[in-house]
Amino acid sequence: MQRSFKDYLIISIKGMAMGAADVVPGVSGGTIAFISGIYEELINTISGVQIGLLRTWKSEGFKAMWTALNGNFIVALLGGILISIFSVMRVTNYLLEHHPILIWAFFFGLVLASVYYVAKQIQKWTFNVFLFLILGAGAAFYVTSLPPMTAAASDLFLFFAGAIAICAMILPGISGAFILVLLGAYKTVSEAAHDFDLKTLGIVALGAVFGLLSFSRLLKWLFLNYSTLTLATLTGFIAGSLNKIWPWKRVLETAEFGDKSIVIRDESVMPWNFDAQPHTLQAFFLMLAGFLLILILEGLAEKKPAQENAGDPNL
Repeated sequence: MQRSFKDYLIISIKGMAMGAADVVPGVSGGTIAFISGIYEELINTISGVQIGLLRTWKSEGFKAMWTALNGNFIVALLGGILISIFSVMRVTNYLLEHHPILIWAFFFGLVLASVYYVAKQIQKWTFNVFLFLILGAGAAFYVTSLPPMTAAASDLFLFFAGAIAICAMILPGISGAFILVLLGAYKTVSEAAHDFDLKTLGIVALGAVFGLLSFSRLLKWLFLNYSTLTLATLTGFIAGSLNKIWPWKRVLETAEFGDKSIVIRDESVMPWNFDAQPHTLQAFFLMLAGFLLILILEGLAEKKPAQENAGDPNL
């Protein structure tokens, strides 16, 4: 597919949105990838990273290898994610600290609309489809309700923590940062990033690469062989995660990670039972804004020529 500079700029902006989402314990970058229309390309691109690309480079040259890798897409998306980590993340963290109800309300509207968006991709609803949707929702709700584990910092543990957490980047509904909190590894990783502990970060990064390459292949296989049931399960994952990002929470337990306080256990309450100012009207306005934003993006995506998707049985 031939893309213009504008197309890659848009991909970078989507990467920025993914990066901003994944650093928040509750919002998944995979959800952002899905609602922005790059999910399956992301899965196919990651799963296509294999040793055979080196043989292509040797026999056909770097350009052929780069094309097979979908390198421009990777660079544009990864560039957006990195930009987000060093810039947008600061804005997001500021809003979460000073206006938590309003920013969570906006996220809630985005994710709620994405449930509709993903479910809309399912062309035929059967008993099995409903069953897998319910199972996905139950699994996500259960995970987001789990108490965190005690902290652990062995090299093997950190490797697998990185492998599990990175899966959230390509799994709609569950945040990678939240998985690190559950595993008790958030403090270790955040302190390593703050102190530039390259050994710890390297171990987590190796685990992330392992998890990303392995899980992407599984997801690609599922889309090729069980597309409808996979979409139903992902719809359930996203729906089940809504409990985690409900704007009105009663905090039950927090933990101090350096100079940062992270909520590790809370419960959802209705606005009128919230302990502080609920900002109900503003929050519901932002929920609606987030919901409508997804509908607008969906409408823009549908204006693309239908021929682009004509040969893909999973779309």
